[in-house]
Amino acid sequence: MQTVFKTDKEFEDFKTWTLGLLRDESAKDLCITFTKKDGTERAMRCTLAESNIPKEFQPKTEGTASTFTDSACRVFDTDISAWRSFRWDSVIKVEVTL
Repeated sequence: MQTVFKTDKEFEDFKTWTLGLLRDESAKDLCITFTKKDGTERAMRCTLAESNIPKEFQPKTEGTASTFTDSACRVFDTDISAWRSFRWDSVIKVEVTL
């Protein structure tokens, strides 16, 4: 299943909104469900909020590689305490508790 938006602007707005949630320290249990390259579906609890990432996993220096591109987003998986990524066009659902 692939994410479908009516316009490129809607897709860009979705990415901006999702990045805002990922960076929001008050967002709890943010879960992004997406289709992996092998076709299986994965639900991943993740964050980009620095305060929600253990110190040993935080980027060591400022100006390190971007956490997102036009096609993908690198996030911290809070269940397995590791950095993972998903493709924007594979997102099926975003769930969050504020």
